[in-house]
Amino acid sequence: MPYLDLDGYRLFYLRRAGSSRQFPPILFLHGAGGNALLWGRVIQHLPGRAAIALDLPGHGRSTGPGSATIAGYRRAVLAAADALGLQTVIVAGHSMGGAIALDMALEAPERVRALVLMSVTARLYVAPALLEQLVQDPAKARQWIIETGYGPDTLAQARALGARQLAAVRPEVLHGDFVACSVFDARPRLGEVRAPALVLCGAEDRLTPPRYVAALQQGLPEARLVLIPGAGHMLPLECPEDVARALSAFLDESDLG
Repeated sequence: MPYLDLDGYRLFYLRRAGSSRQFPPILFLHGAGGNALLWGRVIQHLPGRAAIALDLPGHGRSTGPGSATIAGYRRAVLAAADALGLQTVIVAGHSMGGAIALDMALEAPERVRALVLMSVTARLYVAPALLEQLVQDPAKARQWIIETGYGPDTLAQARALGARQLAAVRPEVLHGDFVACSVFDARPRLGEVRAPALVLCGAEDRLTPPRYVAALQQGLPEARLVLIPGAGHMLPLECPEDVARALSAFLDESDLG
């Protein structure tokens, strides 16, 4: 099993070699309560691309306590990139992972060649009632996330995979993830982002609604928005082919394909 021994914890990752060393690898970051398996089918539809998917600390097969800040996860991701010898990456993040990717582009711009931001907004509002429920009744909170996170036509298999990922993470880690999201606000600094960005959103996303995702795209200096009809919040599980297609087109247009 591929693990990195970092500062007091072990971080699990999946890695696929690319057919060319000309372009930076894609570093995939999952969202709150997820793990690297979120990206499996997306990576399958990107033949020839070097790809790495991480289990963030406290998630999946990684040890550690997780983090209650996006900055904490950003530092962990950069430490993993250092350990893997990655100087520059294309960062693709979903939901909380998108916030981590955006924070990387702001705090370590020399490391980020391009951004792919899925189902994320510049400010990740989390209702106080959900934060409380994640402590008082984690099972009920998970059920709400599952019921709200998908578009109406999502296959049962995709929902089941998402449910298994949520069930596998410790309640205190999941709560910390949502706390991290609740205090994240990059709106004042969007104009500082130098990397070109692709912003993806499901047309039926109820967690990060399209109008707020569009505001993120409009605030970035160099970004394009792709709206995926019928999809909800969990794009990598709901429509991996659409995600891979949009990502490939973006990389081609950015001379990174």
